[in-house]
Amino acid sequence: IGVFYWIALLNYFQEVIEAMEALAGGESLIQLRPQLREVEQHMNEVRLQIRRNEQLAKDAEQRKNDLVVYLAHDLKTPLTAIITYIDLLKEENTTEEQRREYLETLERKSLRLKVLIEDLFEVSKANSGSVNLELVPVDICHLMRQVYLEYEDKMEEAGLQVRFSVPEEKIILRLDSQKTYRIFENLYVNIIKYALHDTRVFVAAEKYDGNDGSAPKIRIEMKNISEQEILGDPQELSERFVRGDASRNS
Repeated sequence: IGVFYWIALLNYFQEVIEAMEALAGGESLIQLRPQLREVEQHMNEVRLQIRRNEQLAKDAEQRKNDLVVYLAHDLKTPLTAIITYIDLLKEENTTEEQRREYLETLERKSLRLKVLIEDLFEVSKANSGSVNLELVPVDICHLMRQVYLEYEDKMEEAGLQVRFSVPEEKIILRLDSQKTYRIFENLYVNIIKYALHDTRVFVAAEKYDGNDGSAPKIRIEMKNISEQEILGDPQELSERFVRGDASRNS
């Protein structure tokens, strides 16, 4: 009986070892004898997790590739304009008024290019995990309004009526103030770019306490009506570097 026991045990070990070797490859589920059903279930869970991790890595690589393509386009747009206006400045029949207009455009496009390059560096640092956050106490509601005031004129030019529903009290969170400012800035700029003109924009914030007694949290929503029809899965707009419309104007 002892010999048969050890032979059976060795067979079990051999079957498990072979299954482990096949764990990373193939698509089919691992199947073991009934006596090893619990081991089979654990190994298939590991296999599914490996598949999920592989897909996450693939998606992350695709997002980086997409970002490079989008940034290359966005960098090309102001750079092409800069070259064009430099050529215009070289023309002998350029008037003083035209020269001032060209210089103003050059300054605006140069600043846009500077922002895009800074964004590229920020993304590179984020991908390498070397981003340093300088956390300080920030009144998040005040910051939202402050950034809006910077773009209020452009909102009005686009006929956008902004409706705020934000607590009047101070809500202090530990944040990197500059990076948080950039987040709101990008959101407002995108609203100006892509919202349907002469419509309302809703900016809301709701404070709530953590269930575990942690520091207060805040939920922020910005809603607008898109000028263009949203194509594809709306969920991808927050998960990938995609745009909801076909426009690529910067």
